[in-house]
Amino acid sequence: MSSLYNFKKIEPVPTSSDFIDIILSKTQRKTPTVIHKNYNIGRIRQFYMRKVKFTQENFDEKFKNILDEFPKLEDIHPFYADLMNVLYDKDHYKLALGQINTARHLIDQVAKDYVRLLKFGDSLYRCKQLKKAALGRMATVMKRQKDSLAYLEQVRQHLSRLPSIDPNTRTLLICGYPNVGKSSFINKITRADVDVQPYAFTTKSLFVGHMDYKYMRWQVIDTPGILDHPLEERNTIEMQSITAMAHLRSCIMYFMDLSEQCGYSVEDQVKLFNNIKPLFANKPIVLVINKIDQAKPEDLPEEQKKWIEDIANEENATVLTMSCYNDDGVMNVRNSACDKLLQARVEMKMKGNKINDVINKIHLAQPQQRDNISRLPNVPAEVASRVKYDLNDPNRRRLEKDIEIENGGAGVYNVDIKKKYLLEDDDWKYDVIPEFLDGHNVADFIDPEIEEKLEALEREEERLEQEGFYNSDEEILDDEEEAMRTAADGIRERKKLIIQAHRAAHGRTRPKLPHNATVKYSSVNDMEAQLEDMGVDSSEAAQRMRDTAAGRKRTRNEAIPDEAVRDAGASERDETLAAEMSQLGFRNVKQKKEADKQKKLVQKQSAKLGKRGEADRAIQTKMPKHLFSSKTSMGTRDWR
Repeated sequence: MSSLYNFKKIEPVPTSSDFIDIILSKTQRKTPTVIHKNYNIGRIRQFYMRKVKFTQENFDEKFKNILDEFPKLEDIHPFYADLMNVLYDKDHYKLALGQINTARHLIDQVAKDYVRLLKFGDSLYRCKQLKKAALGRMATVMKRQKDSLAYLEQVRQHLSRLPSIDPNTRTLLICGYPNVGKSSFINKITRADVDVQPYAFTTKSLFVGHMDYKYMRWQVIDTPGILDHPLEERNTIEMQSITAMAHLRSCIMYFMDLSEQCGYSVEDQVKLFNNIKPLFANKPIVLVINKIDQAKPEDLPEEQKKWIEDIANEENATVLTMSCYNDDGVMNVRNSACDKLLQARVEMKMKGNKINDVINKIHLAQPQQRDNISRLPNVPAEVASRVKYDLNDPNRRRLEKDIEIENGGAGVYNVDIKKKYLLEDDDWKYDVIPEFLDGHNVADFIDPEIEEKLEALEREEERLEQEGFYNSDEEILDDEEEAMRTAADGIRERKKLIIQAHRAAHGRTRPKLPHNATVKYSSVNDMEAQLEDMGVDSSEAAQRMRDTAAGRKRTRNEAIPDEAVRDAGASERDETLAAEMSQLGFRNVKQKKEADKQKKLVQKQSAKLGKRGEADRAIQTKMPKHLFSSKTSMGTRDWR
């Protein structure tokens, strides 16, 4: 509803039949539903006791949420308590919540009784009937709450539509007879959009608008019109206004229409003010004379003027005039009312007990006179005799603006802020201000002869250039680079020696044919001709080179082994030799039999699983789900 109460968050209240359906369907969904034949009687009792307890807990949770969310009239602000009494009847509201609380306790008692009976259930049928009776009695209790639930739902809907009113913030409360211009005023000063019509009781409930004044948020409340008759004869619409005026700490803005276009005379409006002024106790009052475009206070008879003056004097009210029709004085009325309320709130806080804790922490310094010497204001003679500045006077004094224009304008000219420094010596104005770093003056670490040394270095560079020292192609190396190059050359030499030693140890022992020798015999024919010239038969060597180049395989005849190889060939194993080899590695026959037994056991396990061997890791589907799962029933389909 506001920063204090938020009635819009109250959850909807279901009807009695919907309430029962919600709870029982949740019980069906959240508890087990199947009893199997092999369940013993203890498990069957627990099965139905769980359903009864679960239903009772759901009812209790729902009832508790309703009782907690609806506001308690004793705990909320008196304004809301009286407003709910006016709108919904306090007795009826409390009775409805009390019946809900009674139903909660009845359902708890029913569940407790039937859980006790279920502990002694001797059969499935008896336990089932006890559960059915328990849920039936709970449903009967709920059906009796039909009217209370329907009433609370209507209250919830109306509460959610109430305007957001903060009882403790800065508030302007507009009141008066119907049709005197209250809604027009709130539409002018706030963002509210209240319906304005030329007949009485257009506004039937409280309307709230918000505005900003002095960087603070204010709320303006438009109340329905009230008539001058006894309190017990006022209707619900008027009682909303009375409630707001009685309980809200606000500035009361009582509107009057001197033109009597509202249908009520000035005398009636004054009587109404005197009738309801007990509600204005300890509150700032602003008497607003509206519709001054039709009638002004100056035009009234003396008697009526005296009535208004008496109100202003007796009640310490501020009389203000305005016209919403032509916006004359509207903002003045708003500002005056806000200032008066701020002043009243400050005075009220100063009278409270909390101000002592704040006052102790505040010290206001007051200047004290130190001697009897009179110290008059001192105006320099230059200022007193200064001629008034005239832009058209050619002899006027020059300003920084004129100097800026003469020196190129903004962005080019930089203002000289040092020329106004007041120092003992004007030559000091443009001295460099010392720079400090880590507590040390940077100037202390500067070599005073640095410029002379730099000039000497530059002269030396010019001399070297003239002598052609930098014209040679030789690379100039410093000591560090020269040391690095010497080390690199030593590393390369060492690396060559290591490579040569490795080749000598692991390389070929026969001499390697130089590259120029291989180039000499560029083809097989050249090699064959060269060998014939030397008197060597080269036919077989040439043929072998040609076969190697063509990639030809050996023929079968070439692949036949020699006689010596055939003579040394092994014959086939006979059975005796195979049996002897199978017994190799065993000490005796007993050890051999044990090994055979273990081998068969290993093979048996592999054969049982249908494995092809030890390396077969395939997992076959031995029990496919579609052949071994039963039909699904109502409820869960989770077979895991």
